[in-house]
Amino acid sequence: MKFARLLTAAVACLGLAGNSGPGFAQHGDFSAFNITATGNFLAGRHALDALDTGNAASFLVTATNEEWDNASIVERAFGALAANGQIDDADTMARHLLEIEPNYSLAHLLVGTVALKERRYTSAAKELSAIGLEDFVGITGAVLSAWTDVGRGDFKKAMSGLDALSDIGLGDFLMFHRALMADAANDPSATDYMARAYKLDPLVPNVVEAYVHMLGNDGRFDEAKAVLDAYSAQGLVQQSVTALYEPINQRQLPGKYAADIPAGASEVYRGIGAALARDGAPDVAMVFLRLALYLNPDADVVRLTIAQLYEQLEQYDEANAIYDAISPRSIFKPEAVVQLAANLDKEGDRAEAIRRLKNMVQIEPDYVEAISSLADLLRFDKQFSEAVPYYSRLIEISGGDHPRDWLYFYLRAICYERTQQWPLAEADFLKALDLRPDQPQVLNYLGYSWVDRGENYDRALDMIQNAVRQSPSDGYIVDSLGWAFYKLGRIDEAVSVLEQAIHLEPNDPEINDHLGDAYWKAGRHREARFQWQIAIDVDKTGEVRDRATPKLENGLVDDAGAGPS
Repeated sequence: MKFARLLTAAVACLGLAGNSGPGFAQHGDFSAFNITATGNFLAGRHALDALDTGNAASFLVTATNEEWDNASIVERAFGALAANGQIDDADTMARHLLEIEPNYSLAHLLVGTVALKERRYTSAAKELSAIGLEDFVGITGAVLSAWTDVGRGDFKKAMSGLDALSDIGLGDFLMFHRALMADAANDPSATDYMARAYKLDPLVPNVVEAYVHMLGNDGRFDEAKAVLDAYSAQGLVQQSVTALYEPINQRQLPGKYAADIPAGASEVYRGIGAALARDGAPDVAMVFLRLALYLNPDADVVRLTIAQLYEQLEQYDEANAIYDAISPRSIFKPEAVVQLAANLDKEGDRAEAIRRLKNMVQIEPDYVEAISSLADLLRFDKQFSEAVPYYSRLIEISGGDHPRDWLYFYLRAICYERTQQWPLAEADFLKALDLRPDQPQVLNYLGYSWVDRGENYDRALDMIQNAVRQSPSDGYIVDSLGWAFYKLGRIDEAVSVLEQAIHLEPNDPEINDHLGDAYWKAGRHREARFQWQIAIDVDKTGEVRDRATPKLENGLVDDAGAGPS
């Protein structure tokens, strides 16, 4: 039996698709809704499907107040409260649910988790023992039960409990947790267990982080640095991993990865919650991630995962509230601000997104992700001159000589070109091509610019044709080739290629305008006017409209021998 199969098979059994008993606090004001318990139940299920956990909890709590002994409603209210992070209320609801449905495994799991958090290990073990091993809830309960043994000082019993899970094919999954339990029990086997976990998953951030902690605490600083270097060499970035360079380089003990028993147990929920999120079970994943954060309130990396889960279903306000709540002193705050800014931009508040990023760049002047996001938002906002210094800063930080740096030169070149600084733009485009000679976007943009400027026609045509060969389904690149043929006077070829571009991008005003010009040159004046009219109708910025409107009225007046038809 494999762990991934258990996750997939068992999610549907929980009945969570979709504050508590009488007197529970509710989220928001729904006093205007005078609807039945059934209506509240359906509204709550709908909200939970959208991961609108606050409203889901409110509607479902109202439903339970009217149908206190209806197991179906109580189950979902319990799940919604847990998914919304109202763990104390969920605990009370779970206890009531177990009065109705004594075998409801997720309720036993939550009640046992609350007891573990409060270090009532005997009570926790009793509650967790009521769960079978049929699904991932049972597996979670069994691992948590082992943590209660560690909490009671019985490390051998904890390992024996994990041995039973290993017999059903979960040995690899459990290696990381064995290591953490051994570390919590101050057992010398901890680093050996973690070395084996690292060998199985050398690129998983929490495994790398925990291994470095243990190596550092053992005084094996050179080995710890080698692990960090191997991770960084893969181009991977995780703030909690990168932050370990400082104590390791200074040969300082980094301290335990899991500060206490609840923090160690939190890793069980964190890992399974992330797996559930990847497997398309956001509501159950949210319950597990909320329990991970409940056990370890300092786990900002879990907060980020919760926020990202909200983002997946476009609950941007919920996500941003979590990002905002991360302490400014947290190593994850810069990442949170970048994500928050992206959400603000999606919601239409680009000015606030830019303001937030500017503040972060002032605080963290070398944080590449914030600088890059800020530069891109300024470019999207057509603040091209303002974007240039940030792209320049990225080039300065990176050194400007790595193949991946082509992107910074390319984007800065666009900003130069849009502000009529062509010599600077051309130099950056050429530098980008030096770093990535066959990059289709650069070949296309530079080739198109040369054609539009009446320069380097032969080389420009070769570059655009190369770009089309690499990206034949990119309508904008195909448009460039058609426009190059047009500028070269090869009108039949221009018409044919621009018609392909229109097929790929049927509502782009620039392509419609180009095809209209080509039709006019080909003597197809009625079709030309039709394309110009489309260009005018679909243009949202007015740039193409201003150019196409006179042509719609008068045709291409500079066309030799051509006039209004």
